[in-house]
Amino acid sequence: MEAAIRIIGKQAADLGSLEKPTRPAPGHLLGRTLYSLISPGTELHAVYLKDREEPAFPGYASVFEVEQAAEDVHGFKPGDRILCMYNHQSFQHIPAGDAVLVPEGLDPAAAAISRLMNVSMTTLMTTTARPGDKVIVSGAGPVGFLASHMLKRIGYEVLVVDPITSRLETARASGIAQTAASFPLDDPAWKHHVALVVDCSGHESAVLDACRIVRPRGEVVMIGVPWKRYTEHYAQELLSLVFHHYVVLRSGWEWELPMHPGHFQPHSIRGNLSLSLQWLAEGFLDVKSYSRLMSPHDAQEAYDGLANRRFEEMFILFDWSRLEEN
Repeated sequence: MEAAIRIIGKQAADLGSLEKPTRPAPGHLLGRTLYSLISPGTELHAVYLKDREEPAFPGYASVFEVEQAAEDVHGFKPGDRILCMYNHQSFQHIPAGDAVLVPEGLDPAAAAISRLMNVSMTTLMTTTARPGDKVIVSGAGPVGFLASHMLKRIGYEVLVVDPITSRLETARASGIAQTAASFPLDDPAWKHHVALVVDCSGHESAVLDACRIVRPRGEVVMIGVPWKRYTEHYAQELLSLVFHHYVVLRSGWEWELPMHPGHFQPHSIRGNLSLSLQWLAEGFLDVKSYSRLMSPHDAQEAYDGLANRRFEEMFILFDWSRLEEN
């Protein structure tokens, strides 16, 4: 049986059948999926929580084992494990140019989580902040949790801010020493001394506080998508802070970088994914400890649990070896 996760209506997910090619198309790889990772932001807000008349086939990150490589494909072989940014389904059939080789010995479930590391990796490649600078990560969900550890690894002084106590407890238990429920706007050690705020919340109040705390020419990078309006703040408040405090407010959308490097742009999404995989292989963080592996048959439970914040684990993955259980 070959199958794919489908979103068939608002807050309704199921598992549908799918036909698998017998051989890869030219330039493609074909193989069985081992694990796929759910994005709790993109997949929920852009797909699961929206009305729809036609089924959608969601996906964010998958790791698969190559079974066949097209004759014109070089650099990959059967047995290789590959990270890709494709759908939640039991097999992957992708252009070889979109494949990222998973280092030997790295758990494939952990490898899938590198996709979430990539979200903030773009900011690491583009920021003017330097190791040793004060940095605040606002929002300690999956993306912010990983971002705080990545910034710490490089040598920044990191403070994690989140109003949810359990998230702060998880951050501290994982090795992030400095946490707070709100921005330390009255602390002279932080106010106007912060080089970079990485906002992973998408909340306008957090962005306003970030603009209040950064140093002149400090960066406020919006990694969290502002999916909706949360407050009654006016744009003038933000404009005043940016103008008078010399704030560099910008998008942190990872796709600022191209998929592949170019002559004038050495950094890329594919390169960032490779670096994230390398860090995980080196023992950067035991991400499996913060993961929940679920059967694809439990897609409805997985998405509903994420939407209603029922899971303690940071990362929710489908384990495709469990497809034949039912």
